[in-house]
Amino acid sequence: MQRVPAASFDPALQKRLEDLWGKPVNLYRALGNHPALTIAWTEFANAIRHDSRTPRALRELMILRTAQIARSEYEWAHHLRMARKAGVDEAKIAALTSWRVSKIFDAKERAALALTEGVMGCNVTDEIHADVKKHFSDAEFVELSLTVGFYAMVSRMLDAMRVTLDDDVREYSPKLP
Repeated sequence: MQRVPAASFDPALQKRLEDLWGKPVNLYRALGNHPALTIAWTEFANAIRHDSRTPRALRELMILRTAQIARSEYEWAHHLRMARKAGVDEAKIAALTSWRVSKIFDAKERAALALTEGVMGCNVTDEIHADVKKHFSDAEFVELSLTVGFYAMVSRMLDAMRVTLDDDVREYSPKLP
């Protein structure tokens, strides 16, 4: 059961959320219990999603791996739809849990997925960093690290608040692998 009520938004925040995301999802309705932090969260999420240099499909692949590691069904369901929209190949989605042995991921994706696991495990080794730097600039390293860090926070907030899965993704998305 969700631990906080679904909040209503003041008109300005409601408009901003709708402009960015459409109808606010349950996560935003839960966060809305603290309007100032919802505003900050929204703008940070928007910057990661839309002001990034790295390909959206790569970041969505990383977010899906973050959801798997965190066992976040909500994050998985929402980002599965986004990953598909961004063009992530279904075979890569299916092979994500075994990316280290799968031949379908290229070197950049492998470096990004290793970074994902390093950030999630609080252990980005020098080897992981060196491999990431073969493929990405310093700004992109920061961006990819922030992507994983932010979505780790998302999964932790979803868990803390026990946010219920939105009906439109429950029907659309398969269960977390």
